[in-house]
Amino acid sequence: MIKASQGIAVSSHDIKVFCAPAEYKQQLLALIQSARTRIYITALYLQDDEAGREILHALYRAKADNPALVVKVFVDCHRAQRGLIGEGKQEGNRALYLEFDKSYQQSIDIFGVAVKRKELFGVLHLKGMVFDDTLFYTGASINDVYLHQQEKYRLDRYYRITSQALTDSFCLYLERQFVQPGLVPRLNDDVLPEPGEQKQNIRRLKARMKKSRYELQAEPGGINGSDDILIKPYIGYGSRGNRLNHSIRQLVQLSRRELLLFTPYFNLPKSLAKDVTAALKRKVKVTLVVGDKKANDFYIGDEKNFSTIGIVPYIYEMLLHRFVKKWQKYIDSGLLEIRLWQHEGNSFHLKGLIADNRYHMLTGSNLNPRAWSLDLENGLLLDDKQGHLQAQVQEEVAAILTHTRRIGHFRELEAIDDYPEKPKALLKKIRMTQIDRILKRFL
Repeated sequence: MIKASQGIAVSSHDIKVFCAPAEYKQQLLALIQSARTRIYITALYLQDDEAGREILHALYRAKADNPALVVKVFVDCHRAQRGLIGEGKQEGNRALYLEFDKSYQQSIDIFGVAVKRKELFGVLHLKGMVFDDTLFYTGASINDVYLHQQEKYRLDRYYRITSQALTDSFCLYLERQFVQPGLVPRLNDDVLPEPGEQKQNIRRLKARMKKSRYELQAEPGGINGSDDILIKPYIGYGSRGNRLNHSIRQLVQLSRRELLLFTPYFNLPKSLAKDVTAALKRKVKVTLVVGDKKANDFYIGDEKNFSTIGIVPYIYEMLLHRFVKKWQKYIDSGLLEIRLWQHEGNSFHLKGLIADNRYHMLTGSNLNPRAWSLDLENGLLLDDKQGHLQAQVQEEVAAILTHTRRIGHFRELEAIDDYPEKPKALLKKIRMTQIDRILKRFL
């Protein structure tokens, strides 16, 4: 799948897999504290809440202790300048960034990347945090629930990989695409570009991103260790020539025995759904691990407080219901296994693929039409030819599956008539007007 000349060789001893949000927080703080030369953090958002403030304090303290330390944070520009959905008008996280910039003598860079003119049409969804020569790869952003700061948590995947070549490629990409061209503003500056200037910057940035890729330099000595894992990073942007999407499809198409897919929101792009179906037809055992509607960020359990945004989890369940009903025969034969994740009031956010217990795709992509064509995504493809990661990955998968239930028949999933009155009425209205086809593209 990965040619030796295309990937980076990393010893399996330099890869550590974590299984819990609390470990994510511990590692994040430890890596910030131990960094000596550079910190590059990329996430959808760094939230103005208890956990977000704790991480920002840690970053500023690290800069104060070591003025030569380079600290750069990249978040989605639109997401940083609005409040939480359903919480009314708010200044957004930028207010927090300005507050910290005035509170500390030291300064760090917090860049707001706008990959489209409106958040609805695409966001910065790159993942990966660099601390010196360590890449901490997770789909999680930074806030209370991702870091399990309080009672609730949002489960993701957490991989710590030590590799100078890999971290250099991540930092070089961020510098060349966003910093050096001067196309993204610092959100902790008092003044942002005027709308006309920002419009031009986004247009230029889009043109750059369509051609962008990670540049790799092989580790000294090349691949010469029996415990080496070959890693190839991918960028994905746009529906055409999307290298990440192509790699994901290849994984599914070339699988021969087993395929494990994680997605929090079931809405596979048509091309990927066809690939999965083709895998089933050639007798590949396919396991889909999906978040239950109650494990969705937008689920509203109290019907009295139900609002339009609360319809999203129900749409995902409807799509899963259709898929399971259509391919019930593969469930009956044991080739298709559907597992729904739910644990109390917590949420499910992890994604990725494992093919034939050898190829591992770590990604922030939700494997849905939005990720497939609108957002700026990335991913890491790991080739574990000798199986050195199997013990760690098996532990990770076992932890994930602990809070799942197996769906043996499509009737085990709720349908529209089973839903509470408010979401039921709204869903029927949406179906009548055929807006669901539009919604599915942007979900």
